[in-house]
Amino acid sequence: MPELEFKARLLEPDDIRRAVSRIAHEIVERNKGAHDLAVVGVHTRGIPLADRIAARISELEGISVPSGKLDITLYRDDLSEVGLQPLVRRTEVPFDVASRRIVMVDDVFYTGRTARAGLDALIDLGRPANIQLAVLVDRGHRELPIRADYVGKNIPTSKSEVIKVKLLETDGEDAVELWEVRA
Repeated sequence: MPELEFKARLLEPDDIRRAVSRIAHEIVERNKGAHDLAVVGVHTRGIPLADRIAARISELEGISVPSGKLDITLYRDDLSEVGLQPLVRRTEVPFDVASRRIVMVDDVFYTGRTARAGLDALIDLGRPANIQLAVLVDRGHRELPIRADYVGKNIPTSKSEVIKVKLLETDGEDAVELWEVRA
């Protein structure tokens, strides 16, 4: 496994809080409210981000916005490269996706392959009215013609760099860091 070297801390806890709030406001504005809206996070760090966004939308609109957890492991096009025994987590979507507006949430948007797998996983659960994509960080380098509808922060990177998102719920702190892959 290649070694990583820390380069910079790009987002602090307040930056992440503001980005989540801005995304929530944009979702409400684009959807003209939160009626028939649900938020689904992609394992792992998309889940707490989805929960935060759903909570913020609920605060803004005064209605409960459901959130769910989506595992895309078996939908990945690189499953054979992941390993002989890939870690499969639970998909928990405690609501009917049919005819709902679904916002799929992930932490880092890179090639677009995770988003494609997420679309396939969601559609297997039913036929939503539409699916929108929200990401905390868009780092560029798309390989598929997919774009995010809501972006917390655009951070252009080189392919030798890695964006690490840390969240309180999974890592004990909120931060976005830039790392360099050392040969």
